[in-house]
Amino acid sequence: MPAVTAFTAARAASPGGATGDTWHMPDEGEPHLATWMSFGPSEEVWGRRLLKPAREHLAGIARGIAAFEPVHMLVREEEQDIAARLCGDRVQLEVQPVDDLWMRDTGPVFVRNAAGERAGVDFNFNGWGGKQSHGHDAEVAEYVSDAAEVQRLRTRLVLEGGAIEVDGAGTAIITESCVLNANRNRGLSKETCEAELKRLLGLRKIIWLPGIAGRDITDGHTDFYARFASPGVVVAGLDDDPDSYDHAVTRRHLEILRQATDARGQRLRVEVLKGPATVRKTFETREFAAGYINFYVCNGAVFAPQFGDARADGNARSLLRELFAGREVVQLDIDAIAAGGGGIHCTTQQQPR
Repeated sequence: MPAVTAFTAARAASPGGATGDTWHMPDEGEPHLATWMSFGPSEEVWGRRLLKPAREHLAGIARGIAAFEPVHMLVREEEQDIAARLCGDRVQLEVQPVDDLWMRDTGPVFVRNAAGERAGVDFNFNGWGGKQSHGHDAEVAEYVSDAAEVQRLRTRLVLEGGAIEVDGAGTAIITESCVLNANRNRGLSKETCEAELKRLLGLRKIIWLPGIAGRDITDGHTDFYARFASPGVVVAGLDDDPDSYDHAVTRRHLEILRQATDARGQRLRVEVLKGPATVRKTFETREFAAGYINFYVCNGAVFAPQFGDARADGNARSLLRELFAGREVVQLDIDAIAAGGGGIHCTTQQQPR
């Protein structure tokens, strides 16, 4: 399927005669056609100790979501049998070479336009600024766009889906530490990046959070800091540990969000969701991603982690039930995934209906 290439042009023609600036990224909570995932853990990246549990926890996420909507799982040819055994027959396996499991970052960002056309934005995955081998994962956005039978939108911007959080009504929250990083978009100004993001995703307002670069492989993705529960409502993380590198930055993010207005000009309602005070020791690592913000909203449910801290786990469950009334809140033990520095949202990419 031919790609649509546009960056400097303000209007990129699409097959139905609509223009590229009509593209719109729906809110994650809108109905999905499917969820895309990747059965990508390898011993080379994850090590022998984490490989088996990472696969098991990844499959657990897929099985859980598959109870609510179709799940497509990319899998290396030689690992089809183990993926089938772990994921079960409700998860559709698709053979495709992959390097890792982070579909949020490698897959296309699905958009649609007023004419009813659908597309997947290929944001040129480069291994989070060249930090990891990514020859196969760089091809995932194209493969998924083709498999989903949507056109692929091209751009010069280099970033990952985990850096983008939208409310579906014209507002986005994006971290500067990722998108404006020279390891991705060297030589592109903030204004240029913002204009292209607005064109591709149908945005009218971007709230920029500073994030923090160089402390994790993503350079501070938005989906570990702040998420929209609905237009005007944001749930944001807070790290209370004064020894954590996220201690100061999460406080700064809260200050910005509490003063921010959305595309409608309305002040945001900000709900704070603290991380756990303790986690289970089995897979605890320096990179362990101990936070609840990286939840995933699918048809009829919200999937979130639990870390064995009964009080914090319960608080997260209660807040998510309040924010997503009418959806089932499902908490999973994903410790092996968290040990690799990610969460449930990082492993998924929604395809809107």
